Amino acid sequence: MGTKKHIFMIQLVIVLLACTRTDGLDPVNKSSIGLALRGYDTVAFFTENNPVPGNEQYRHTWNGARWHFTSEENRDAFARNPERYAPQYGGYCAYAVSHGYTADGDPQVWKIVDRKLYLNYNREARQLWEEDVPGNIAKGDGNWPGFLKRMPEHKG
Repeated sequence: MGTKKHIFMIQLVIVLLACTRTDGLDPVNKSSIGLALRGYDTVAFFTENNPVPGNEQYRHTWNGARWHFTSEENRDAFARNPERYAPQYGGYCAYAVSHGYTADGDPQVWKIVDRKLYLNYNREARQLWEEDVPGNIAKGDGNWPGFLKRMPEHKG
């Protein structure tokens, strides 16, 4: 096996080991204190084309998580249309979700595709995901609903 192929296989194993099969996830990947995106401003990915740490002064709660923003303007834009700005797959790794697993999404390893934000676990996972972005998005979109917590049916 060539050196490059050997390194690639090792990286793939590391990525897969970092991923875990989980059912019943919260809809947003958040810290132990309920903070989404490690405190980064999700609107800034679109407006500044960069991950920018948010400020607790400009916060908003949505989908069971606390989101921080760099300004009142960004917070209000998110509050008006959170689905427009929130990362896909709740901010979990897009590569992992497309392959039937979940892993933490790193706000430093991101990409916007068709006006949607995707995070990956690390650069290697993003590289693998980028080998077939449309196919991985289609698989991720199909897999994602199965990861979410099942809500009890309302009777009444």
